[in-house]
Amino acid sequence: METLAAAAPARSFFPSFLLLACGTLVAALLGAAHWLGLFYQLVHKVDKASIQHGGENVAAVLRAHGVRFLFTLVGGHISPLLVACEKIGIRVVDTRHEVTAVFAADAVARLTGTVGVAAVTAGPGLTNTVTAVKNAQIAQSPVLLLGGAASTLLQNRGALQAIDQMSLFRPLCKFCASVRRVRDIVPTLRLAMAAAQSGTPGPVFVELPIDVLYPYFMVQKEMVPTKPPKGLMGRVVSWAAVETLGIPCFLGGMARGLLGRNHPLHIRQNRSAALKKADVVLLAGGPQPLSSLQAPFCDPAPPSQLSHHPAGQPGLVYFMEGAVCDFRLSYGRVLSRSSKIIIVNRNRKEMLLNSDMFWKPQEAVQGDVGSFVVKLVEGLKGQTWASDWAEELREADRQKEQAFREKALTPVAQHLNPVRVLQLVEETLPDNSILVVDGGDFVGTAAHLVQSRGPLRWLDPGAFGTLGVGAGFALGAKLCRPDAEVWCLFGDGAFGYSLIEFDTFVRHKIPVIALIGNDAGWTQISREQVPCLGSNVACGLAYTDYHKAAMGLGAQGLLLSREKEDQVVEVLRDAQQQCRDGHPVVVNILIGRTDFRDGSIAV
Repeated sequence: METLAAAAPARSFFPSFLLLACGTLVAALLGAAHWLGLFYQLVHKVDKASIQHGGENVAAVLRAHGVRFLFTLVGGHISPLLVACEKIGIRVVDTRHEVTAVFAADAVARLTGTVGVAAVTAGPGLTNTVTAVKNAQIAQSPVLLLGGAASTLLQNRGALQAIDQMSLFRPLCKFCASVRRVRDIVPTLRLAMAAAQSGTPGPVFVELPIDVLYPYFMVQKEMVPTKPPKGLMGRVVSWAAVETLGIPCFLGGMARGLLGRNHPLHIRQNRSAALKKADVVLLAGGPQPLSSLQAPFCDPAPPSQLSHHPAGQPGLVYFMEGAVCDFRLSYGRVLSRSSKIIIVNRNRKEMLLNSDMFWKPQEAVQGDVGSFVVKLVEGLKGQTWASDWAEELREADRQKEQAFREKALTPVAQHLNPVRVLQLVEETLPDNSILVVDGGDFVGTAAHLVQSRGPLRWLDPGAFGTLGVGAGFALGAKLCRPDAEVWCLFGDGAFGYSLIEFDTFVRHKIPVIALIGNDAGWTQISREQVPCLGSNVACGLAYTDYHKAAMGLGAQGLLLSREKEDQVVEVLRDAQQQCRDGHPVVVNILIGRTDFRDGSIAV
């Protein structure tokens, strides 16, 4: 009897424990469901066809707080909020540098006692504001900085201009928040506005990713994969080495010019179609300029899948700095699932980017690209790919370039056809030239039409897509290569960052040639913003006399307009001669709009 009595408390303990455990589990599940917004979704339905967007919520909060001015430099990441502000009567004032936009917002805050507001695009647009934000912090000015950001679905996947922006601004701002859901826009901005003005005033920062600003149907179209991804989450190089393999090559970024100007294995057009068709694709690149290709340390054994691949089947090599499956390769979606993908890179983390979602490497080799390709040739023991594959790609190249020639002859509504102008630039460039490119639409067109004259003779910003590199890159290039002609291709938007540096070129006797594709606008942004959102707000510039401004700084200035349509080459030759005489030169080229880059993206 004593034994049974002693056991009674123990028997009553277990039901109580199970009840407590079940209750705790249910509470945890309910809490998780609430945190994930599942209850909210049961009550509220998303209208997937609606044209409404999160930018309208942003604008409504700003107006409710008496904001009269929004300072900005346009970017695709923030277009919806700019358009929405314009529609409800907030004056959108676009500057030529992001730091100016924040300084202007600071001045409004100081003079009105309200919160000054600036909105800038992601990545380099945002990093350009750091000095002004720090200044507002020290001056105790209530400034709200709105920053665009890559889609939450593409964070840490190599999206255009995607960095850890929150870590950058937490030390500078009283309040930092990243909005992850459309319904959080209004309360987050209210908190930010209150924080900017409470206690000791100061700057605040709110990050607004693309997928909370744009309409749902656009986000779904651009961000969600059309096919279910595979995997757990989804369910030179020695030129002789490349020639020995006989594999056609595409070159991107700093790899341009790696094979010279007219190498028969260098394919320039139709990259996406070729990548889809190839049986084997070798993605080769690293953080260092590919033309240096030094310090070998890779595994000497070539990947088995390539070394045993039958001769005669289509293969491709794609060289570029990084050579990773980020936004430049559509996160790997341009690759065929039936292709054998071999990737070589010094950085293992970057090398496998998005391999859990849109693509899978057959072999991934961490090491030096140059050493790898040389070892690959040795491992293949003279095996080559069939020449008809390279000839097929060359024929596609010729057809595309014929289409370019036809576009060059197509009349434009006003001024000069940029395609024709750039074809003449290509014909005029000397073999010793270094090309510096800084801009959007004009530079994007030039990438198809103007060829690098050799290794390390093409300087672009790289994967960060930074505007404003032109003058600095040109200055460094000319000092390093004083015998080379340094040609800078600027968009008129990007030139706003570099214009004043022609004073630097004059004072230090640095002769460079700047060609400005002046179409009076941020065309790469407006190309999407106008048809998608119905407004050109903050995208319009003027056919400014940049050549006269350069002359005011002591440089030489030349104008190319429709009146000189048959003198383009003569004007370019004049610029070359002025440069040889020791003068920096600005050629202001008034161009019209074409459909050459229809479909290109800005985010």
